[in-house]
Amino acid sequence: MTYRFLVTTTSLGQGGRQLLAEADCTVDYLDDANDVAEVERRMSSVAYDAVISRTVALNAKAINACPTLKIICKHGVGVTNIDVAAATERGIPVLTTPATNAQSVAELTLALMLNCARRLPFFQQVVTAGRWTRTGDGEELQGKTLGLVGFGEIGHRVARFARIIGMQVAFFDPAAPTEGDFDGAQRCDTLEALLPLSDVLSLHCPVTPKTRLMINAERLALLPPNATLINTARGELIDEDALFAALQSGQLRAAALDTVTHEPLAADHPFRTLQNLIITPHIGGSTPQALDAVAQSAARQCLAFLDNQQINLSACVNPQVLNRS
Repeated sequence: MTYRFLVTTTSLGQGGRQLLAEADCTVDYLDDANDVAEVERRMSSVAYDAVISRTVALNAKAINACPTLKIICKHGVGVTNIDVAAATERGIPVLTTPATNAQSVAELTLALMLNCARRLPFFQQVVTAGRWTRTGDGEELQGKTLGLVGFGEIGHRVARFARIIGMQVAFFDPAAPTEGDFDGAQRCDTLEALLPLSDVLSLHCPVTPKTRLMINAERLALLPPNATLINTARGELIDEDALFAALQSGQLRAAALDTVTHEPLAADHPFRTLQNLIITPHIGGSTPQALDAVAQSAARQCLAFLDNQQINLSACVNPQVLNRS
């Protein structure tokens, strides 16, 4: 049996395209990867069996407009752009593709840490402007402590990178096993215990009611002086007003964000005025290798579900729908 897919962006990695082609599926793509109205319009007019969701919102209106929809798979792991409650009400499973882009996200995290430490964007601007400013205000990371919020696949890889360059590692993750050596990383029982240790704080956790806006003014104040904040997870984890104030005042030395609360970043957003903030346009998992692996995983999981085959239950964010008769 063949199926019809909507991919809510303009393309899909070769591995995913090939799997769907071999299954003789029809695949539609958006003309504009950021157009919510186009998603709603397509889903109200086409009988889709599955949606592979990228970053544009997949809201309740779109989900409910498509009575044939059977499965949603996020191209990645963060589902804040998907109305999971609406899907659950319809009995539609929402899957993710865990660990498929972990290496790419971990490598970007390391790159952002190093860029913040040595102020590379500033020096690139200096050279581009025709100057040759040799200042000594860069920082070595050796001997400093990296604090990880979340110690899953990405967190483990970032920790290995950090130790190679001579950093100590500590982490907070209530979902981690209660015992183990954690590859030499120090486990903290609370976020408040982790923050004072963290010369560099890096976020690698999902957005939940407990983690939304978890990095607020009070918690930023617990970081050591001149600390750096890295976020390659989700923008909703951070109180952006509090972060702006901490960077503007010099309370934080620097920050680097691969994701913000509302994407794309508004042209008049105050973040654009800061010299000690690096922003990348949510590219953590956007290497050809990662995109191919994620696309394959998303396509494979959707096809397995549609063909009534076994799926990875740990990848389903609303497993209660799978128990419905």
